[in-house]
Amino acid sequence: MIKTIVVGPRGKMGRLITQIAADSKELELIAGVGAKDRDYIGQDLGQTALLGRNLGVFVVDNLEEVIDECDVIIDFSTREMGLKVLQLAKKHRKALVCGTTGFSSEEMKLFREAGETIPMLYAANTSKLVNVMNKLLQLATAAIGEETDIEIVEMHDRWKKDAPSGTSKEIGELIAHELGAELSNLAIYGREGTGERGKGTIGYHSVRMGDTPSSHTVFFGGFGERLEISHHSTDWRGFAKGACDCALFLAKQPPGNYSVSDVLKI
Repeated sequence: MIKTIVVGPRGKMGRLITQIAADSKELELIAGVGAKDRDYIGQDLGQTALLGRNLGVFVVDNLEEVIDECDVIIDFSTREMGLKVLQLAKKHRKALVCGTTGFSSEEMKLFREAGETIPMLYAANTSKLVNVMNKLLQLATAAIGEETDIEIVEMHDRWKKDAPSGTSKEIGELIAHELGAELSNLAIYGREGTGERGKGTIGYHSVRMGDTPSSHTVFFGGFGERLEISHHSTDWRGFAKGACDCALFLAKQPPGNYSVSDVLKI
């Protein structure tokens, strides 16, 4: 059994990860970790994650109290907590799956550097289908990326904190690298004013409204035709199941930087 800590167990992803891990025959939950002053600190993890049953393990507000008992940490919390979790994972040499988004480029560098000392898997999106979509995007970009106009449209609910989404940033980086460039040199975020579209750019459009589920579409616009590659989620279970699969994989690996593609072997 892989001994697992879930950070942010009351969040929408944390709740589902806790549920899937609790039902797993390969993962053993040993604790949840929440932010200080939350009213669920000290509660049973099952009650905190709204599972309707006790799991016999509890939620703490100090990861360092329980970190030595675990094999892997799954963190879908906040930018601030995510950086603290990273620091402690490195200090105690524990495998870390992080799906938190909103980090700056300099902060993302810290996650990449962590792979020198711990098994590290950062993924803005742990959905199996999203990562299959990424492979299709690589193929499309290699074949038609230089002769089409590329636009990325992503939709989320009104509570989404970062824009563009972490998933759409990963998509853009994948496309840019396939084109032999850096996303920072190609990305155009929204449009206004006059003038033709810049050749070779990647357009970004972020929609935020109501309780809209996560949705990402990449357009490859040619003349007389266009290709659309999309992923739409109806709930978050696929993402949570993917995160647990990542934890099972990562706990058995040596230090290094890993991706969901490594987990899926695609």
